[in-house]
Amino acid sequence: MAHDGQPVPVFSSLEPVYGDGSLLEEAQLRFDKMKSKFVEVFRHQPDVFARSPGRVNLIGEHIDYEGYSVLPMAIRQDTIIAIRKHQPDESPKQLRIANVNDKYTMCTYPADPNQEIDLKNLKWGHYFLCGYKGFYDFAKSKGVDVGVPVGLDILVDGTVPTGSGLSSSAAFVCSSTIAIMAAFDKNFPKKEIAQLTCDCERHIGTQSGGMDQAISVMAKSGFAELIDFNPIKATDVKLPQGGSFVIAHSLAESQKAVTAATNYNNRVVECRLAAIVLGIKLGMKPKEALSKVKTLSDVEGLCIKFAEGRGSSDPVLAVKEFLNESPYTAEDIEKITEEGLPSVLENSPTSLAVLKAAKHFKLFQRASHVYSEARRVYVFRDTVQSNLSDEEKLKKLGDLMNDSHHSCSVLYECSCPELEELVKVCRDNGALGARLTGAGWGGCAVALVKESIVPQFIINLKESYYQARINKGTINKNDLGLYVFASKPSSGAAIIKL
Repeated sequence: MAHDGQPVPVFSSLEPVYGDGSLLEEAQLRFDKMKSKFVEVFRHQPDVFARSPGRVNLIGEHIDYEGYSVLPMAIRQDTIIAIRKHQPDESPKQLRIANVNDKYTMCTYPADPNQEIDLKNLKWGHYFLCGYKGFYDFAKSKGVDVGVPVGLDILVDGTVPTGSGLSSSAAFVCSSTIAIMAAFDKNFPKKEIAQLTCDCERHIGTQSGGMDQAISVMAKSGFAELIDFNPIKATDVKLPQGGSFVIAHSLAESQKAVTAATNYNNRVVECRLAAIVLGIKLGMKPKEALSKVKTLSDVEGLCIKFAEGRGSSDPVLAVKEFLNESPYTAEDIEKITEEGLPSVLENSPTSLAVLKAAKHFKLFQRASHVYSEARRVYVFRDTVQSNLSDEEKLKKLGDLMNDSHHSCSVLYECSCPELEELVKVCRDNGALGARLTGAGWGGCAVALVKESIVPQFIINLKESYYQARINKGTINKNDLGLYVFASKPSSGAAIIKL
């Protein structure tokens, strides 16, 4: 069932978000601590709180920006923002952004929604600015009057580990946007906020596909979500009984915004070029392909039509027929497109940065991954909805996760030695399936584990993977709970008025 037309829920207590038991007690302490820190820093009580969770993608990696559906779930770790809106006559007219964690020093910006974000000097407060600019753009587009800009006091507390591939940046941007909205006493439908926050993050310079924002805003406790794009919608997926997901950090930090030109955005460009070349090889005129084809989903129909002529419905057949396995140079591609790549990509500065950094382009591998991974998402969903026993379902879902990891590692090349080691350790210790999750190049693995063995599984990971790193001083053993934990599907964004 889709439930995306509803506004973000507003609660007056913490139970609906954090359930009961130890998680609720922990949350209670966090909110109390935030309140007193807010008063200490800003000499006032906050008006309202907003929270947005991190997420783990169960299957469907690096395909959201190609227009394909993905299947993530929200985790219990989240970013909470306390906010206070100044009176119009109050000065200074500034955004003052403080953090509960002292390693992040206060950021101060003018209360001006039109300010540019300085991408050369990325600061942690820029993620809040993304939400701030986005909220004003959105309000304007809806004809909603939010008055003249006023000062805002903001305090942030995030428990989603940064650089982990669990979407700490989306949790921050989503909670910021929702906090600003709540401070102005506005609320919009969840799917509009999901789209708005996805657009916001582009102010930071990553060509995000929208999955992270969609799940953070739309998640429902107890369910994973099948997220479709253009337009964004979320459909509940109930996972089988008896399985749990364990999330483990490889301790290699994924610097998505920093390495974008060689890693993340590079793949976005390779996929676009693969789609254009496929379109031309399948009969489109070069000019038409260049103007119409943006993603691999745009030419999937042509690929399937080609496959049907050969008794199949698999778009990968066209990839095998028309794309070379060996890497293409820019010149190779320009011979096919009959136009220089700088002018093909001229409307996107991030893509031009990729062009400068790239030596060659692996079109066959990237397209093969995207088409096969897009299929696995639906097989995953169909398995969950099938009449198989829970036992059989879990086994099949584990196999799909293993296939997905192989594709990410070999065809998409977004793994790293630490992730390869961690995934192997998970499988060796009884995981039904394990794969890298998030953008990759570091960050986390997710393992599907029988619930009955979760405590022992985590102990085994500690011994086989983390102990050597604790001994080296890479992490402190007291922090291990931040780096490896089990999670059931958690609830999505909320506004909290305490």
